[in-house]
Amino acid sequence: MTSQSVQSVDRAVAALDILAELGEAGTVEIADRLGVHKSSATRLLTTLADHGLVDRDRVGGQWRLGFGLVRLAGAVTDRAGFSGAAQHLCDMVADETGQTANVAVLDEISAVNIAQAAGSGLMSPHHYLGRRTPGHATSSGKLLLAYSPDAAAAAAARGLERFTPRTIVDPEKLDAELAAVRRRGWAGSDEEWEDHITAVAVPLRRPGGELEAALTVTGPVHSLPPGEFAEIAAQLGVLASASGRWV
Repeated sequence: MTSQSVQSVDRAVAALDILAELGEAGTVEIADRLGVHKSSATRLLTTLADHGLVDRDRVGGQWRLGFGLVRLAGAVTDRAGFSGAAQHLCDMVADETGQTANVAVLDEISAVNIAQAAGSGLMSPHHYLGRRTPGHATSSGKLLLAYSPDAAAAAAARGLERFTPRTIVDPEKLDAELAAVRRRGWAGSDEEWEDHITAVAVPLRRPGGELEAALTVTGPVHSLPPGEFAEIAAQLGVLASASGRWV
């Protein structure tokens, strides 16, 4: 493979990372972040679209991740039935709680949602499937960082981005928060990533104790108030145990 080919692969991966971070973006914004001309970005994105890895909104022209990535992700996460079990659990949790449910895994310092089921509420949160979400600002991210000291240290070293007035951006406060997560066994996000949105996460452990993922419910603050986080976490733990895969 030539150096030019390697550079093209690097840019393709970077473009996918940009869309995973932003959800959707225009050609000019992607080109600017890649440091290339708009025409080069267009060719790159068109090639990715040909393989189903991205698609483009016909109305607004914004690019977003394509469903081809779900197929590739399934090839990784379906080992030992993980993907199917995660989706089944999300469906069960969304049905029982009425909130949007996600199962997420740790990717460096971010939480990546690999399964989701929408809640029944009129104000269900955004579609998170396949998205990388900030570890320090989300309940799933904090849960996963709490049990991965190296990842938590890396997150603090890179700088903690502020998303709302409630986001934890002080490394010492994040350390204290992660210690609290370990003590109580669950994590919460109180409007820390998005205004008016709260979330609760619990660990999904295999029978041997290995932490495999985080189970999260997300909803508007009026239906998922912080004062009920502990009660909701207990309910999630019961539902996770009923799945037959996690304890």
